Amino acid sequence: MFNSSVTPHGFRVGVHKPSYTVANFRGPAEIRSLGQNEKGATVDNASNFPDGPVQEKEARWIYEIVNPLVFRGATYIDSSWAKARADDPGLIRIAPPENCSLSAVLAKHCGPEELGAVLQELPRPVLYDLAANSTDGEELVQLAENCCRFIHGDDGLPTGLRYVEKNGSMRADIDDFELFETIANNPFLPDIYKEVMVLRPGVQGGSEIVGEFRQDRTHVYEYLRRNSYIPWGHFAANMAEDAIRYRTSELDLTDMRAMRHLYYQRSYVTLAGRLGIDVDVRAGKMSEDELERLRLSLVSALAKEGEKGKIHPATLWGWNFGYDFSGSGCRLHASHQMIHQQYAMVPERVTTLDGGETAAYGCGDLVADTIAGYRRQYDRDFFVDYLAAIRTNTRMDGRDLPASLIVYEDSSVMVFVPKAQVSQWELQIMVTADEDGIPVGNIFEADSRVRAAIDAAILRIQHIYAAMGARMVTSIEYPKRTGARNGQRLIYAFLPKLPWSMGAFSEAQLRFISGHFPEDFARACRAQMADAG
Repeated sequence: MFNSSVTPHGFRVGVHKPSYTVANFRGPAEIRSLGQNEKGATVDNASNFPDGPVQEKEARWIYEIVNPLVFRGATYIDSSWAKARADDPGLIRIAPPENCSLSAVLAKHCGPEELGAVLQELPRPVLYDLAANSTDGEELVQLAENCCRFIHGDDGLPTGLRYVEKNGSMRADIDDFELFETIANNPFLPDIYKEVMVLRPGVQGGSEIVGEFRQDRTHVYEYLRRNSYIPWGHFAANMAEDAIRYRTSELDLTDMRAMRHLYYQRSYVTLAGRLGIDVDVRAGKMSEDELERLRLSLVSALAKEGEKGKIHPATLWGWNFGYDFSGSGCRLHASHQMIHQQYAMVPERVTTLDGGETAAYGCGDLVADTIAGYRRQYDRDFFVDYLAAIRTNTRMDGRDLPASLIVYEDSSVMVFVPKAQVSQWELQIMVTADEDGIPVGNIFEADSRVRAAIDAAILRIQHIYAAMGARMVTSIEYPKRTGARNGQRLIYAFLPKLPWSMGAFSEAQLRFISGHFPEDFARACRAQMADAG
C-alpha cells in the first residue's frame, strides 16, 4: 500500500489517543526510602509498586505524520511538548556555549609552572573534552604545543609542523591524532595554528587542488578525493586558509556562491564529457555566462538523447557542518569544522560481481519512486498536490495560531518546514521554478536565476540555524536523474543535530520524535529572519 501524508485534499495526519490497561505480573512490592523532603519526611518509591492492573485512561495525544516522501519514515509529535513551543516559539533555540577555561580555574590555585604540568598530565578523556569545549585561545595553544611538534619563527608563532619518516613516508610528528584534530577544529584556536595544523594545502594529505574561486575576501579550493567510491571523481570545495570560516554566521553570499559555483562547474563539465561535448579547460574558473552556455548545450544534448538514452547520471551533493568529539572518543559529526561542501556524479548502472549490471543508487531515485507510487494511487501529480498541501496547510492542534509552513519564498524557490520532520528543526528548499514548462528537478535544468536563488536560500537557512544556536547541520540534495520527465522537483533537506536529539533506535526505524509542531518552527524561523533584517 502506498502511504504518504500528501493526498489530493491536503495533508493526512494521524493521532494516537492512548487509553489502556496493563496486566501486572510483578512479584512482592519492595518499598524503599528514596530520601527526605524539605520538612524531613521520608520520600519513598511506593508509587512504583501498584497493586493490580495499571490503567491509563487518557494519555497525552501523539500525532503521527507519515513523511510526504514515503522512504523517509514517519514523525511523531508529543502534544504536551509541542504546546509549550506553540505558546512561545522563542523556546526553539540552543543556548550559546558558556566560556570554558580550565587554565583560568587552575591559575587561582597554582603558579604558571604547575599550570603547564597539570595540563600535560590530564587524563585523555578530560583532554578531549577540554580541546572540544575550551574558549581560551592561550589554553588551546598550550594543548596544541603539547600534542605535536611545531616549527616556530623568530616571533614565536608557528610556521609549520615537524615531520618524521614513518613506514617510508613523511608524516607530521603528532602524539594523538584525535586530540590534534579536535584542537585544530576549535573555533577559538588562533587562526595561525588552524592554518599550520589543518588548513594549509597539503597538510591533510596529497589530495590535488583542481579548481579555485577567488573574489574579494572569498577564496575556495576544490580538492579531488581520489580514495572515494564515486566514479569520475569525488570533490570537496573547502574555504581556503586565507578565508577561514568556522561558523556559518561568518558566511556571506559570495562565499556561498563560490562553493556552489565549483559544484555547478564540475558537474556540468563531467556531464559534458559523458555527452561528448568539448569544454575549453583553462586556468581559473568559468564565468557565469560561460557556465550558462555550457548548461544550455547539455540540455540540448540530453533532449536529443531522450528518456530512452543511455546517459542518465545524477548529482550527489552534501555538506556536514560542525565538528565535535566526545571525551569517550566518539566523533559526533563532520571530519572538519572548516566550511566545506562535497559533491560527485552518480552513474546510471554499476557492474555486478558476476559481470552483469544493476542500477546505481541515488537518493533522488527514491523521490521518483514516491512520484510513481502516488500516480498509481491517485492518478495525479505528486508535486502539484504537495505544493497545494503546503500552501493550504492547517494546524493539527486546531489552535488559532499561524498555520503557514513557509519560511521564505521567491519566484524560484520555497524554503519551508516539512510537515513531517526527520530531524527536529529540519528545513527544506523546493525549487518551484519551471524550465520550458517542466519542473526544475536538477541543477542541469536550473538556469542562472534559479541557481542564484538556491544559493541564497541555502545561506538564509544556515544563518537561521546559526542564530538559533545550531552547531552541527547536515545538508543533502535530492536530484532528479538527467533526462527524466516525471514531474520531480529539486529538493534540499537541512538536518540539524541537536544535543537532546542525536538519534537512537527509533530513528534507526525511521520513526522521528519531535517536540514542536512544524508550524511553530516556521514561526520561529520567520522571527529570526525578521530580527536579522
